Amino acid sequence: MSEMITADLVDLDLSADTKEAAARVLAERMVAQGRVTDLEGFLADVAAREAQMPTGLDGGIGIPHCRSAHVTEPTLAFGRSTAGIDFGAADGPADLIFLIAAPAGADDAHLTILSSLARQLMDAGFTSALRASSTPETAAALIRGDEVPPGEDAREPSADAPQDSAAAPVAASAGAAADGTAPTPDAASEDRKTPDAASDDRKTPDTAAGGRPFRVVAVTSCPTGIAHTYMAAESLENAAREAGVELVAETQGSAGFTRLDPAVIAAADAVILAHDVPVRDKERFAGKPTVDVGVKAGINRPADLITEVREKAARGETAAPATAASGTPDGTPVERAGGAGEGYGAKLRTWLMSGVSYMVPFVAAGGLLIALGFAIGGWQVNKAPSVMDHFVWTQSGSWGALLFQIGGVAFKFLVPVLAGYIAYGMADRPGLVPGFVGGAIALDINAGFLGGLAAGLIAGGVVMGIRKVRIPAPLRGIMPVVVIPLISSAIVGFLMFVVIGKPIATAQKGLTDWLNGLTGANAVLLGALLGLMMCFDLGGPVNKVAYTFATAGIAVADPGDSAMKIMAAVMAAGMVPPLAMALATTVRGSLFTRAERENGKAAWVLGASFISEGAIPFAAADPLRVIPSAMVGGALTGALSMTFGATLRAPHGGVFVVPLIGNPFLYLVAIAAGVCVTTALVVLLKGMRKQAPGTTATDPAGGAPAPRKETQQPIAA
Repeated sequence: MSEMITADLVDLDLSADTKEAAARVLAERMVAQGRVTDLEGFLADVAAREAQMPTGLDGGIGIPHCRSAHVTEPTLAFGRSTAGIDFGAADGPADLIFLIAAPAGADDAHLTILSSLARQLMDAGFTSALRASSTPETAAALIRGDEVPPGEDAREPSADAPQDSAAAPVAASAGAAADGTAPTPDAASEDRKTPDAASDDRKTPDTAAGGRPFRVVAVTSCPTGIAHTYMAAESLENAAREAGVELVAETQGSAGFTRLDPAVIAAADAVILAHDVPVRDKERFAGKPTVDVGVKAGINRPADLITEVREKAARGETAAPATAASGTPDGTPVERAGGAGEGYGAKLRTWLMSGVSYMVPFVAAGGLLIALGFAIGGWQVNKAPSVMDHFVWTQSGSWGALLFQIGGVAFKFLVPVLAGYIAYGMADRPGLVPGFVGGAIALDINAGFLGGLAAGLIAGGVVMGIRKVRIPAPLRGIMPVVVIPLISSAIVGFLMFVVIGKPIATAQKGLTDWLNGLTGANAVLLGALLGLMMCFDLGGPVNKVAYTFATAGIAVADPGDSAMKIMAAVMAAGMVPPLAMALATTVRGSLFTRAERENGKAAWVLGASFISEGAIPFAAADPLRVIPSAMVGGALTGALSMTFGATLRAPHGGVFVVPLIGNPFLYLVAIAAGVCVTTALVVLLKGMRKQAPGTTATDPAGGAPAPRKETQQPIAA
C-alpha cells in the first residue's frame, strides 16, 4: 500500500491566509502526486463539507476533509502556518492544517488509518512534535508513526498521554491494512482501555451506586465519518479517564462501526451522544440519562459533557424512547440491521422487511386512491379514458378516473421499490440502482412480487460480492458512482431476463391463480390461519409474515377478489387484540391495574387504527391469558371476514377506511364478534386466577408486570 503522506505532501511554511487558500495549496500537492484528478472538483467537495460545519478545533488545529470522486487513493497533506488560519475554532486560528482526502468508495482499512490519525490529534505531545519538526520528512514520519530520521527531535509524549507512542496506532493500522486486514474502528487505537481494565493513570474514581465507578457509554458521528467522529471519541475517553469515569465509545464512522455490547449499555449509568448525523440504533439508549450534542462539543468540552450527564443522572432525568411519531424506530433498515453474530435467518428477515417497509406507503397511497376512484367514479372507472385526453371538472366520473389513474401510477412503483430497498437493506446505497433495475425488470416480465423479492436479494448479493474484490487505487473514486451500478445492474438484468425471470413469472401466475381459486372452506380456513398469525406476537415476525402475504396480493394494478378478501381478513384480525383489551378494562376494570386501565383508553384508538401493538402492555404483563384469548378472537374474525366476502384495496387504515370496504356492515360484525370473544376469554381467565391476600390484580404473584424484552414495531412499518 502506498503511503498516505510523504514529504512531498508536507508544507512547513504554509503562506496562505484563508482556509480556502490553504486547502488549494495542499490540494495542489495532491494533484502533483497523482492523488487528485480534478483540482477544482475536489476543492468544491472540500468547500461543501466545510459549509456543513467548520473544521477548526481548539488547540490550533484545522482538519478540512471530504470524500470525493476526484480522489484516487486516501491521502493526507499537512501544512504548518506561522500566522495562523481561521478555520472557525472558538480559541482562534489554526497553525496545524491537515487536509484529508478519501475516495468516495474508500475501503475500511484506509478509513481506519485516517480515523487513527484523527485520534492522534487529541494528543498534545503529538501536535507539539509536529510544531517542532524541522523537515518535511520528520513531519511525515511522525504522522505515519515511523521512526523519526536520525538527528531529528523525537516527539515527547504529553503528561496526560499513555506512555506508548501515540503514533503507534497509526503505524499498526497501516500494517494491518498492508496485510489485507481492516482493523475494526475501535481496535485502531491500541492504548484504549476496556471498561473493566485496571487504570493506574486515573484519578480517584468518581463512584456511582454501590461504590463502583460511574459508567458512561458514548456515540460519536459526523457527516463525513473520517475525523471528527474519532477525535470526539478520543477526547471523551481522555476526559473520562481524568475524571475517574468509565467510558466506552462507539464511533459510527466511514470505516463502519462495532455496536456496543448490550451488557455494557445495560450497565451504563448515563449516555453521551455527540453527533451531527442521526445516531444509528438510538433506541438502545432509551430510559437512561442522556446528553445529546453536536460532535464538536465532544471534542472541545468533553469534561463539561461528563459533568452534565452526571448531574442529569443525579436528578433522575432519562431519555424518552427513540421512536418517531409513527412509532417506527429512527434510522434506515440497514442502520438497524443486527451485528455480525446475527444468524442468517434473522438477517434475511431484516432485509426482506426493509423492502416491505418502504413498499407499504406506496401500497397504502395507491390502494386508497384506487379505492376512492371506485367510490367516486363507480365500478367502471377502470375503463375510463386517460384524464389527459378527457377531464370534465363538473363530473364526478372524471374525478374518480383521476384518482384511479394516480393510484395506478403509484402501484407501478411497488415492485421496483420492494426490490430496491431489499438490496439497500443488504448493501446500503450501492444496492439501490441494481435493486430498482431488477424490480423494474420483474414488473416488465410479469414476475410480480416474487420477482421483486428475487431481484432485491440478487442485487444486494451482487453488490456485496463486488465490494469484496480488491480494486486498483485509480478506480476507487469511481466505484460507487460508475463501476458498482454498471456491473451490478448488468448482472442482475442478465439473471432476471435470461435465467430466472420466466420460472418466477410462472410461479407468480400459479400463486395468483391459487388465490383466485380459493372458495368455501379453504378460504375460511385461510382466514382463520391468518387471524391466528396476526394475533400471535402483535407486530412481531409471525404477524409481519401474515401482513406481508396480504399486501403482496394487492400490490398489483388489478388484484383479484380473493387477494382483497385476504387483506380485509388480515386487517380485521389485527384490530381485535387492542380493541378487546380496551373493552375488557372497561367492563371489568377491577381485574386490571391502574396503569393497564389507562393503557386501555389508548387501546381504543390504536385498535380502531389497526395498530396491534396497542395490546402489547397487556400481553407482556399476562401473556398466558391474553395471547391465547387474542388468537381465538383473531381467528374467528379472520374466518368470518372471509365468509362474509369482505374486500379491501388499502393495506391500512382501520375503521377509517370502512367506507371503502366491500360489505362494510358484515365486516364490522366480524370484528365485533372477535372482540367480544377475546374480551370474554380474558375476563374469564383473569377472574379464575387466585388472588393472594392483600394483593391487587397485577400478575399471579401480585407483583408488577414484567417488562417486555423487545418492543415490536408497527405492522405497517
